Amino acid sequence: MTRFKNCCANAVSTPEPDGYAIVYQDDALLVLDKPAGLLSVPGRGADKQDCLSSRVQRSYPTASVVHRLDMGTSGLMLMALNAEVQRLLNDAFASRTVHKRYQAVVDGLVTVPEGSDSGAWQQIDLPIALDWPNRPLRVIDVQAGKPSQTRWQVVSVNRATHTSRLQLEPLTGRSHQLRVHLRAIGHPIVGDALYAPADVVDKSARLLLHATELALMHPVTGQPIRFVSPTPF
Repeated sequence: MTRFKNCCANAVSTPEPDGYAIVYQDDALLVLDKPAGLLSVPGRGADKQDCLSSRVQRSYPTASVVHRLDMGTSGLMLMALNAEVQRLLNDAFASRTVHKRYQAVVDGLVTVPEGSDSGAWQQIDLPIALDWPNRPLRVIDVQAGKPSQTRWQVVSVNRATHTSRLQLEPLTGRSHQLRVHLRAIGHPIVGDALYAPADVVDKSARLLLHATELALMHPVTGQPIRFVSPTPF
């Protein structure tokens, strides 16, 4: 039984000339499909101003970000179309009523703990802190880290490539959470230039992490809405 069981299905993606796709839109919000390699918001420096939010704002000037995906992560991202909806969505994220699911390909053949069903969800519960000498990296820190939980489930294993495909549900929203948690259990994400060893990075030209599902109560209508983006790898 998943967290998405009460949500309804939604629209097919519409490609935009600026390199992203609109999955859904109404007067309150946009649901977008971000490509890998594109920043969610502007970074520091003139070379980091191109991003999803600025591209969207060319067509939707009032659009504002309510959550982010890492530059290397592809998939579903939500933007509000007015200040009141932005406030309501920020509150929903803060109260953990927005449910997100990801898919990743990780290094190694992942096995579940002895005695668990092979398809059962497992949980990582390890606190995450900023690695100050090596910013923006994060580390597991049991003294100073913030509580962080990720649920995971094995989808398949590939013995030929020595990799596993996982479904992931972050219960908290720490920066780099999925990447740090998977490295901590010995299965870094393939293509992760920040947290994987060189041989695992070299297995893919991109980070193999995709935001596949997004479910929430619509901030205006109060109806459950759910969006799906198929994993492109």
